[in-house]
Amino acid sequence: MIDYLRDGAEIYRRSFATIRSRPTCRAWTVLARTVVRMIHACGMVDLVRDVAASEGFATATAAALAGGAPILCDTAMVASGITRARLPAHNDVVCTLADAEVPQLARDMGNTRTAAAMERWRERVEGAVVVVGNAPTALFRLLELVEEGAGRPAAVIGVPVGFVGAAESKLALAEHPAELEHLVVHGRRGGSAMAAAAVNALAREEE
Repeated sequence: MIDYLRDGAEIYRRSFATIRSRPTCRAWTVLARTVVRMIHACGMVDLVRDVAASEGFATATAAALAGGAPILCDTAMVASGITRARLPAHNDVVCTLADAEVPQLARDMGNTRTAAAMERWRERVEGAVVVVGNAPTALFRLLELVEEGAGRPAAVIGVPVGFVGAAESKLALAEHPAELEHLVVHGRRGGSAMAAAAVNALAREEE
């Protein structure tokens, strides 16, 4: 028989103990806890150097979730990773990428389906928690929607991953004149697991 640890609770405990042993992960602020969960999701302890957030991000996100704000996700992978039991107000978790109208809308717009799916959010952006974990075009389109007056989200978790537009979209969010409350992972790294982990960390105080 192969010798490996089989106790799920002990694996969980050791994983977080390993992450928190790093000097940059020892703080126990809300934002630090969020970064720890993101590291746990991706296995990269050096992620901490690329994570950046606006000063009021953690407070704004937690307050919005507690107040029942919807969580608008760019892809089903992000939405699926959010632990519903952690949400403080039975918050709606919304992904419109699979809506029937989206493919034709994308063709009409000359943009990606993920960006086109954002059009379905227009009535819900105001005060929402927006989570972009995969598509840079979705994050760029969100910023355009804000500029067009669609509404101002309570907070944006912007961690799209990739080689084309990912770093640029996150920088655009961080430097946008609207000064949205935000969390980003600068550079190419990101993804649905990190995005969902951030939501799960902010949704409920740690035990």
